[in-house]
Amino acid sequence: MPILGSIIKRGIALRHRITFERLNPEQHQRKVLRQLLRKAQFTLFGNSYKFSKILASKQFVNKFRLTIPVHDYNSIFATWWNKSLHNQEDVCWPGSVKYFALSSGTSDSSSKHIPVTKEMLHSIQRASVRQIISLAKYNLDESLFTKGILMLGGSTHLHQKGRYFEGDLSGITASNLPFWFQHFYKPGKKIAQSKDWNAKLNEIVDKASKWDIGIIVGVPAWVQLLIEKILDKYNLKNIHEIWPNLSIYVHGGVSFEPYKKGFEKLLDRPLVYIETYLASEGFIAYQDEPGNKSMKLIINNGIFFEFIPFNEDNFTSDGELKSRPKTYMVHEVAEGQDYAIILTTNAGAWRYLIGDVIRFTSKEKCEIVITGRTKHYLSLCGEHLSVDNMNKAIEMVSESLNIEVNEFTVSGIPHESLFAHRWYIGTDDEVDPGLFREVLDEKLKILNDDYRVERNSALKDIFVEVIPSSIFYNWMNLNNKIGAQNKFPRVMKNLQFSQWEEFVKKELQHT
Repeated sequence: MPILGSIIKRGIALRHRITFERLNPEQHQRKVLRQLLRKAQFTLFGNSYKFSKILASKQFVNKFRLTIPVHDYNSIFATWWNKSLHNQEDVCWPGSVKYFALSSGTSDSSSKHIPVTKEMLHSIQRASVRQIISLAKYNLDESLFTKGILMLGGSTHLHQKGRYFEGDLSGITASNLPFWFQHFYKPGKKIAQSKDWNAKLNEIVDKASKWDIGIIVGVPAWVQLLIEKILDKYNLKNIHEIWPNLSIYVHGGVSFEPYKKGFEKLLDRPLVYIETYLASEGFIAYQDEPGNKSMKLIINNGIFFEFIPFNEDNFTSDGELKSRPKTYMVHEVAEGQDYAIILTTNAGAWRYLIGDVIRFTSKEKCEIVITGRTKHYLSLCGEHLSVDNMNKAIEMVSESLNIEVNEFTVSGIPHESLFAHRWYIGTDDEVDPGLFREVLDEKLKILNDDYRVERNSALKDIFVEVIPSSIFYNWMNLNNKIGAQNKFPRVMKNLQFSQWEEFVKKELQHT
């Protein structure tokens, strides 16, 4: 096995050193868009928007942006994707759609059906291989490349609906893993097919002592919960007592920073943390070098990107897109500015606003960080508080007060004819809510100048209620959001927040 590890590591390093055709980001993206238009020009969507004429234009990128409207989920599903769901072929992409990823983000109660084509699955596999190749930049022991990879994802037992299957994207991709990966993949096909999330966790816990895990992949909250279950069952002090070769944690879908302090208490030594940006709509970016928290945008793999400045000119206070906005390609953006991201993909998404907000940290390298969601930020009176600000502030408070914050959520409320923020903090440590409020307010003022200014005017106060972490998980269980890629909403609004507060009151009465 050590020889196998040496061969794999050398192969990765060699593959990483191979030079490819050097195109700049604009050229890569123009090439991708042309390929997508050619492939889909005879579909219903392509005929409707006359892709052949767009392709014939010397300024085909500009003509594309002028011709095709920006879609949100409701508009593209009602007019187009719904047809594929009802077995119609050649709608937005040639052929029929075999898979639909179920996604509700963190706020909507109803599931969205996102098409996943065979071309998209191939793109995801290519991006995954590229990420594996990037491990050549890390100083990793050869033996790691022979260890198991635990992927804590959705069930691979997909629901068949006529001619298509639906389920979590993680379940769809796991059911289509290449044959060479099966040797490393845990928990294995049988456990991966389990539809009961709690039963799946228990089965993984039972098998944990038989595996030699080197890499874990999954959403932070659920990975932490799994590790805690393993430590409890086997009476361990840390996870390295049972998995001594665990070296890498690959995470995505939500910021890891609020979880990091509690997570690292479960370890005997530090791990290599690698962030990925794999959405239901495609594999968008990944962290490809150590010490760099930014992720590299994948610009030559079946996705054409556009970016809309995330500001009051383009979006309402509720995060809704205003009139037809000007969009920017990768070479036209500015570093340090927030953008809503638009995708055109080989799964039949055309100028699709996915709801994420990103920021370029390096325009030259196409490196980004996720700063939040278009509908998950607070700006009742101009405080422009992003999820990125919230995550950083919670991390700073956790360090300052030496506590673990497992979950949190916040909402804007009316207060004394003006406004306030109401926070719910999930922790199992003893902490004075008044002190937490004071430190949180202080950190937010440091992180966000607009917030600091508004705290002296229209944003009259902030309120903090500290509750057991279990209440957050109980809420997710009640709303069928337990497991895999489900995340608790960082920002709640209107009816959802009212329902949450009522739920909290009832839960506290029983504690």
